[in-house]
Amino acid sequence: MSKTTMSFALPDELRRYIDDRVQSGEYGNTSEYLRELIRRDQQHVAERRLRSLIADGLESGDGRPATAEVIDEIRQRAFAADT
Repeated sequence: MSKTTMSFALPDELRRYIDDRVQSGEYGNTSEYLRELIRRDQQHVAERRLRSLIADGLESGDGRPATAEVIDEIRQRAFAADT
């Protein structure tokens, strides 16, 4: 895994908060804490996307049988949305 260093400024209050979280023993260091926050944010974004897709599906009308052709069409649309 490639690692890249980032530098940014934080207000003293946020820095103290991060230091307190690390000092609590829950995180080994500041980087570990920040990586966990980013992972949680990624999960949150993925969950929002899934909820949106489910809502779109429910609003799209009556369902249709899940034939091989229908499943293939859904896969193609899903992969196209990722690009």
